[in-house]
Amino acid sequence: MKHNPGFLALVGDAKKRIAETSIAQVRARLEAGEPFAFIDVREDAEFAVDRARGARHIGRGVLERDVETLLPDKDAPIVLYCGGGFRSALAAESLQKMGYTQVVSMDGGMRAWREAGYPIEPGERPRS
Repeated sequence: MKHNPGFLALVGDAKKRIAETSIAQVRARLEAGEPFAFIDVREDAEFAVDRARGARHIGRGVLERDVETLLPDKDAPIVLYCGGGFRSALAAESLQKMGYTQVVSMDGGMRAWREAGYPIEPGERPRS
């Protein structure tokens, strides 16, 4: 997908203030049993297709509204991902502004996770 310049500038600016992690680092943390919230911030329809194994969905559109109820501990470690790492960077910046102290964005997102052959859970497709 070709992104618009204004969006890319916004993401680039956010990335100056957030931490990012690689898909390999996230997988290693999962395999080690490290406790952290693994959050998929993609759209509902994207999450319904597939997701990284163990991920929980809080869509980008409702993240700021719902996160304090779903993840009340602002010092808990959180890894966010989206399709390619851009929306999760924006989401990480928002959570930091809300007081979350250990939030990181997974660089490469679900696209890189799939390409690496990492564990995926299928979604539930809507019935016709």
